[in-house]
Amino acid sequence: MKTSEIKFTVTLDEKNMPKKIDWNATDGGVTSTSTAIMLSVWDEEAKNTLRIDLWTPEMMVEDMKQFYHQTLLSMADTLERATGEKEAAKAMRNFAQEFGERMKLVMKNPAFSSKP
Repeated sequence: MKTSEIKFTVTLDEKNMPKKIDWNATDGGVTSTSTAIMLSVWDEEAKNTLRIDLWTPEMMVEDMKQFYHQTLLSMADTLERATGEKEAAKAMRNFAQEFGERMKLVMKNPAFSSKP
């Protein structure tokens, strides 16, 4: 059995706020620095999601809005792949479109409706 590791190293300031977020993945040979992370882990025993949301002062508000928009779209894709729930994924994409419009990230698109 193969083992793969993804490691996050968070440098904190004197108030324990994230100053720098470094990460690397052994399998992909990826080493990078990020200004924000959202990590969700499923707790099988408690049937609950554990989350870590961190961002540095360098994370600009406009970038955070785009980060959320892209995360919503990614969640819709993952939901469809993992469960086959095409209609629920479509509803999520419609919401992501509406969110993107409200945040002025994307233009109105008639292909998306407010109805799932």
